[in-house]
Amino acid sequence: MLTKLKAKVQSAIKAQASIAHKVGLTPNMVSFTGAAQAFLAAFAYTLGREQLPWAVLLLLLSGYCDMLDGAIARLHHKVTLFGGFLDSLLDRYADSAIYTGIILGGFCTIPWGLMALIGSLLVSYARARGEAANIKMESVGLAERPERIIILAAASIAEIYLMNAIETAIIAIAILTHITVLQRSLHVRGTLKGGKTKDNL
Repeated sequence: MLTKLKAKVQSAIKAQASIAHKVGLTPNMVSFTGAAQAFLAAFAYTLGREQLPWAVLLLLLSGYCDMLDGAIARLHHKVTLFGGFLDSLLDRYADSAIYTGIILGGFCTIPWGLMALIGSLLVSYARARGEAANIKMESVGLAERPERIIILAAASIAEIYLMNAIETAIIAIAILTHITVLQRSLHVRGTLKGGKTKDNL
């Protein structure tokens, strides 16, 4: 849903992308930085409520890097197949770390946490499999990665003042991600049935 908005934001950070490029940062370096910030955010979650401000900050910085690496790649013609593969792989590690940190920090019950984690991974897997069949998957579904980061960040801020806000968000993500998987599955089925792929859209 927010992929179109993400594209607009990426356009707005072209200046930052140019600066990053001038100082020698590559898209892959930014991707690794974002993953590292996600792992630090996960660690902050494991430390409990006192570290939630750090968890939120690091989570948002990780999301920012996820936009910045793509902006650098497009603006300076550094888009590569391996770069896309690496970015996607690091995003999955980042997602896994964040949900694990939330579970270990006691912010949600284990079953709901695992459901949210599995759903998040399957949303990405469904996109990868669809795109492997030359089907356009961008913007398909309710809970893409930007939505999940925003939900978690907002809930983490709310958790500072309101108990169980993160658990509520995790439950919502668990439900929405599996709905998204269903939406993407139906999209792939309908596209293949209609004979419409990227090659002939």
